[in-house]
Amino acid sequence: MTANIEKAQQRVKDLEEKLKQAKALKQKVEARAKATENKQKRAADTRRKILVGAAILAKVERGEWPKDKMLEMMGQQLTRDDDRALFDLAAVGKPAS
Repeated sequence: MTANIEKAQQRVKDLEEKLKQAKALKQKVEARAKATENKQKRAADTRRKILVGAAILAKVERGEWPKDKMLEMMGQQLTRDDDRALFDLAAVGKPAS
């Protein structure tokens, strides 16, 4: 009788281990799916930004939107000096600490 109880206890332990492994696998699959979804969202966001920028630049080049207005807008939005340099904007000085 004790042998049957020991077998049953071992079976429970084995099943608990399999359940633990299955949960870990499920979590890994879900994490991979979420990472893929986030990557696709970032790519779509980047593409939207590129397309908006291209549309604005095209309007400026065709004379439909004043270049000075675009540069003013970019001057207000851009904070990194290397980004500002792309539009020949003055570097932003670092605030005194």
